Amino acid sequence: MSLRLTQIVLLLQFALAGFSIADEPSVFPYGSVPREKPDMPLSAAMSRVYEGTYTGLDCVHNELFSRFKYTPLKGFDYHNHDGTVSRRDATKIIRVNGKYYVWYTKRDTPTPPDYDGGANDTIPSRDWDLSEIWYATSEDGFTWQEQGVAIKRMKKPLAGWRSVSTPDILFWKGKYYLYYQAYLFMPGSRESSGTNGDDCPVSASVADSPDGPWTPSNKIVVDNGPPGSWDQYVIHDPYALVRNGKIHLYYKGEMGGEPLPVRAQGLAIADHPFGPFTKHPLNPVINSGHETSLFPFQTGVAALVSRHGLEHNTIQYSPDGVNFEIAAITGLMPIAPGAYVPDAFTDTQNGRGITWGLCHFRNLKRDEGKSHSMLARFDCDLSLDVHDIEMKETDIFNDPEINFKFGLSEEQRKRIEASARNPQP
Repeated sequence: MSLRLTQIVLLLQFALAGFSIADEPSVFPYGSVPREKPDMPLSAAMSRVYEGTYTGLDCVHNELFSRFKYTPLKGFDYHNHDGTVSRRDATKIIRVNGKYYVWYTKRDTPTPPDYDGGANDTIPSRDWDLSEIWYATSEDGFTWQEQGVAIKRMKKPLAGWRSVSTPDILFWKGKYYLYYQAYLFMPGSRESSGTNGDDCPVSASVADSPDGPWTPSNKIVVDNGPPGSWDQYVIHDPYALVRNGKIHLYYKGEMGGEPLPVRAQGLAIADHPFGPFTKHPLNPVINSGHETSLFPFQTGVAALVSRHGLEHNTIQYSPDGVNFEIAAITGLMPIAPGAYVPDAFTDTQNGRGITWGLCHFRNLKRDEGKSHSMLARFDCDLSLDVHDIEMKETDIFNDPEINFKFGLSEEQRKRIEASARNPQP
């Protein structure tokens, strides 16, 4: 096709798209990327840049894009990683009287978990079974001093007699509140009316000081949904923010189950930390994620959506805390992140974002029968006040051995080899 004919075809296409044939078509510029949407036809991919899905034109200018960097912590003993001690599921980090505070799930048992059905009152069935909630303090966020247990397991039959785990912290009207999963049954068992044993409502305790003592509510503050609802069995990973003068408690539910469960995030709102909580009518409000961490950002709420789902490894934003859109796609996201969120409880309309927190690495030495988790620090630039160009780099190189660890299973290899020997026409 000649150059002139090509130009005529383009002009006709522009006319059909609603542009004047008198307008000379243009190409997207090479130099500085336009800050505003240019008056020219754009692909769906380029249109998304300008239509509110993302908060910047590229990763450098996107305040809700970051890579994540990790640092081992000092101050925690793991019994030479023999699987008897595990720390995981860090809360948001708060700062009180010049010190950082964090709470987390700690398991200290005579043996590592027994995933094959041999668990009992002293042998855990899962990494978070037979656990309690401990806390630690730090002056710099890198070296921590473990202070002791905050929430002990409850007496049977109170919620939490089997295990208390996955806490989060709330500061409300001069008092401190810890939310946590209160296990009534052995995780992984089938004791709970045919569920998978993770039937686990949310309970809470209150204290006048972050150092305790903590008084349990001795009640379920966020219960499972009614039969047939998406969260009828699982209410996990409670996460509290103060917004519009109320407690907004986000949590993970689980639905489906075959062939794989679908994880999603719900929202419950209350006027008092112990409830009653009203679940939002649009639940689930996020369609993916596992231990999702959220923080005030500008006038809305941002979320770290890692692990599980169609929108895993995304950072999302909602102007109203309910309707979330993907703001950025990233990688190597922290597992169960608990960020330092200075304005989590200020009911701010000018959220400044986050730069660091704690997370965990899980299933360490599971292949050796010593399964446990350990806490670590992550750093990022999801802040309106920090501009760290190194955190905006998207090209991440892994050691090949990391990729090879995610190789084919034995069943997959057999299927593929059989198919190679007998290819279908």
